[in-house]
Amino acid sequence: MAESGTQRHYRAPCPGCGAPVEFKSAQSPYAVCPYCQSTVVRSGEVLTRIGKMAELFDDHSPLQLMATGRVALGGATLPFTLIGRLQYRGDAGTWTEWNALLEDGTTATLGEDNGAYVFTRPADLEREVPAADQFRVGMTTAVAGKPFSVAANVQAQLVSAQGELPKLPPLGQGFTVVELRSDDGEVLSIDYGSQPPRVERGRSLRLEDLQLQGLKDESARNEQGRQFNCPNCGSPVSVKLDSTQSITCPACRSLIDLTSGIGGELRHAEQDEPVRLLIPLGSVGQLEGVHWQVVGFQHRMGVEPGDDEHFGWSEYLLYHQKRGFAFLVDATDGWSLVRPATGAPQLSQGGQTATYLGTAYHQQYGYNAETTYVLGEFYWPVERGQQTFNRDFASSGRGVLSMEQTPREITWSVGNKLDAATVAQAFKQDGQKAAFDRDDAAPLAAASGIGCGTIIVIAVILIIVLVLMSNCSGSSGGGYRSSGGSFGGYSSGGGHK
Repeated sequence: MAESGTQRHYRAPCPGCGAPVEFKSAQSPYAVCPYCQSTVVRSGEVLTRIGKMAELFDDHSPLQLMATGRVALGGATLPFTLIGRLQYRGDAGTWTEWNALLEDGTTATLGEDNGAYVFTRPADLEREVPAADQFRVGMTTAVAGKPFSVAANVQAQLVSAQGELPKLPPLGQGFTVVELRSDDGEVLSIDYGSQPPRVERGRSLRLEDLQLQGLKDESARNEQGRQFNCPNCGSPVSVKLDSTQSITCPACRSLIDLTSGIGGELRHAEQDEPVRLLIPLGSVGQLEGVHWQVVGFQHRMGVEPGDDEHFGWSEYLLYHQKRGFAFLVDATDGWSLVRPATGAPQLSQGGQTATYLGTAYHQQYGYNAETTYVLGEFYWPVERGQQTFNRDFASSGRGVLSMEQTPREITWSVGNKLDAATVAQAFKQDGQKAAFDRDDAAPLAAASGIGCGTIIVIAVILIIVLVLMSNCSGSSGGGYRSSGGSFGGYSSGGGHK
């Protein structure tokens, strides 16, 4: 990238190994030696070693140090270079923050969390930053006269770093991160890992919008060294994605926790009652112009508060190198493709209407949800029995919006309904189109060759079937689950950063 005329590089030998450590930004007080991983602090023209940084954990990200790009800020487009990265582990998984040096000499943060990208710059709250415990998840607060909703209040810790760093919380020591989001897609992050707390503000963007150069060519990891024997049955298990935190054994279907790494103690939970997949794991299909690969599957059950009638739906975890992760949701009322919403929709007084990016959505259902069966790989530590409270909304068109809440986080997903035939064709399952049909199909009265008498007979049969189903305990009928999905939150990934 073109360099600012006022920008001055500084290079000095590492106090640990003597290798050169370079500072491209005058605003970077810390750096990690690329040779010995010593953490050094810069004081004037002197470097002091203050410890050793842990090795980076591998991830699926296509980003890497010294990648360059351009970002639109305040009506102008500024070149930038990625000069450092910080890797964190929080309540709902891991995420990465890249230190970006802009052409004007200032720095910004490119945060990524499993394919979602948010570009933020330092911000001023124009008042003293409140204590973290004053931000209750779900509450609304004003920042410079603009309403923001508290989306997350989580504990995090720094696990590794690389390159030049604008901050350096103690390695492995927990601190609080609070995230606020607006109904027009803005994100405001408060990092209590430094004093005073660091505040940044920005919004999400797509990786291709940054015109990045110098990316990694391949995000799938070499499987060598990522194979192990199932702790339950001893069968070989291969990990394909670098960011995988949970995986199922292909032989016995046990769910295996990888949060401690392959070399750590592998915890597993046996699973029974297997669910039949319509789309096999590993399948690749094109939806909305993107080639998605199916890497995971989970079945979930829901029940409305005060009711004992359960209903079920399935979610296919999709992956794309530059778009990250999305969910293809198979519900009784149809299929939908959903992705995380960066902002927080504005709820009406009674909570029955949500407005996001100028579109109004009306609530259809509110219910408690639980994960009951899992297959494949997941970028968060998924477990059977994980529970959330969900609310599903729909627009007047084909838009869907879903909220998922845990005690520490509220996440939103947004997307669109899909025709069953489109899904079947996308994943080359044309031979079983009928199996993909859902309740959103054309009304019976619209079918040719069906008379009124036939319709009455069918209606009577349906009534009898519904009565019988309502008397069965543990029924998965119901049929009122919206196809809004559940991207975000502890049970479906974690939406912050």
